[in-house]
Amino acid sequence: MRSPKDFFRPLAVGAPAPVRQTPVRPSRMIHFFDPGNEKMVAKVPDLAPRVDVLLGNLEDGVRADRKQAARAGLVQVARATEFGDTQLWTRVNSLDSPWALDDLITLVTSIGDKLDVIMIPKVEGPEDIHYVDRLLAQLEARAGLSRPLLVHAILETASGVARVEEIANASPRMQGISLGPADLAASRRMKTTRVGGGHPGYVVRTDPVGDDLVSGRATYQQDLWHYTLARMVDACVAAGILPYYGPFGDIRDTVGCEDQFRSAYLLGCVGAWSLHPAQIAIARKVFSPDPAEVAWARRVIAAMGDGTGAVLLDGKMQDDATVRQCRVVALLADALAARDPELAHAYEAATKEALADD
Repeated sequence: MRSPKDFFRPLAVGAPAPVRQTPVRPSRMIHFFDPGNEKMVAKVPDLAPRVDVLLGNLEDGVRADRKQAARAGLVQVARATEFGDTQLWTRVNSLDSPWALDDLITLVTSIGDKLDVIMIPKVEGPEDIHYVDRLLAQLEARAGLSRPLLVHAILETASGVARVEEIANASPRMQGISLGPADLAASRRMKTTRVGGGHPGYVVRTDPVGDDLVSGRATYQQDLWHYTLARMVDACVAAGILPYYGPFGDIRDTVGCEDQFRSAYLLGCVGAWSLHPAQIAIARKVFSPDPAEVAWARRVIAAMGDGTGAVLLDGKMQDDATVRQCRVVALLADALAARDPELAHAYEAATKEALADD
């Protein structure tokens, strides 16, 4: 175990100092694209202003014979594109693959100044993060980078879930963790072939009435991922990093996607993956507080004064705990408004109207 005094020292001579607090920037949607696909690359200039995070994917979804082309394509995209406020991330290949080392060496030394976060798939435990942490420090020193790259882990193995708290606290580089339901299902030997979402066979049934064990017994579909997602959120919050829902694979089911994203949002996630442009608007809607919710939060904060005691507002009791809940919503609204003028206007208008009524 490293001494706490050493935790924020660079792991290589000449590497930038580690961050002391995770940067919190809007990341409602992490939009994936294949940098080896010319049609997708051509859409990047139009996509970049519409998303909070644009991620060049090098792992699953990219065929083995196209890995090098995807890596080279990401270097070209990063050099040719001005991303503005949009973050550029990448998902490299898994650490047990023959491509991961070259992914890290090439990307950090070629475009490390353009990258914000490197996503590491199939993280089994903190040792995976320690390996990447040291390697990135060496590469940052080689490239002469002035800021450290951050690391994002994907929770998609049973071992990773069992050690998620250790993963979350493994390095000052840790930016967040995403749920990876498809690989996690395979790791657990779950009997589902869906990518995220619920399952019609995972249900609870109402009790029987009388001797009839069949008729009139309603069933309710349950969330396969609730336990894992809630545990991941707790681990992230305790470590001061950010939790995300991963992919929702049924592109056509926009209603189911919105429901799944909203459940994750309510549990504490700050964003989700978007695999298709149709999911960008869903993530933006779900992970942005509703203007009425923001207005209510600001009313509570204004009414509570120093944040202690209790007040009655519209017949509802507000106290120290509720004002802390409201501050979460208000701070998120402030961060999103700084990036999104349309939201800023909606939040300001709703808040003015609500406070004027008081």
